[in-house]
Amino acid sequence: MESLAEQCGRLLLSPEEAAALDVRGRIDAAVLVPLYVQQDGELRAVFTRRRSDLRRHAGEISFPGGRQDIEEEDLRQTALRESEEEIGLPRDAVEIVGALTPTPTVVTNYAIYPFVGVIEAGHRWLPSTAEVAEVLELSLADLKRGYERKRLVRRGVPFRSDVYTADGQVIWGAPARILGDLLERLAPVIR
Repeated sequence: MESLAEQCGRLLLSPEEAAALDVRGRIDAAVLVPLYVQQDGELRAVFTRRRSDLRRHAGEISFPGGRQDIEEEDLRQTALRESEEEIGLPRDAVEIVGALTPTPTVVTNYAIYPFVGVIEAGHRWLPSTAEVAEVLELSLADLKRGYERKRLVRRGVPFRSDVYTADGQVIWGAPARILGDLLERLAPVIR
């Protein structure tokens, strides 16, 4: 039987394929999409809820990550470094198994490169008090069932967005686009 890492590797882009894709955005950034399988076989992803007092994306749910600090740094290393800083996930506890299509942010002009990593279940999170209000572990099957196109209002401006909801948590914007790509590619392994 194939491991989760093998299944994901077969269904995802390679990091090199993703890095070769051009995406609108002036500032390169990377996120890690940490995945694990619970004892009952359920596939889960790890997200962060950003602090509500942050200047950008306050209170929003996202994947751990951030901008590339050193231009020559491999974006995979950016994702791993930021995940270690934001949620206390040691770099050596992650097996990067593939990548997703890069996605732009509209307001902040980022080009986000998502990398998928497999981790062990039961990790003890150490969220950065400067950035992270909460670490969330959500079922991919629940998120898939919780998809809808919804009208949202942000800073008084109404807009329509793809939204994923699970356990009362609402994911929208760039993280929702990344999640949509993940759910589509991993459809054969999501129960």
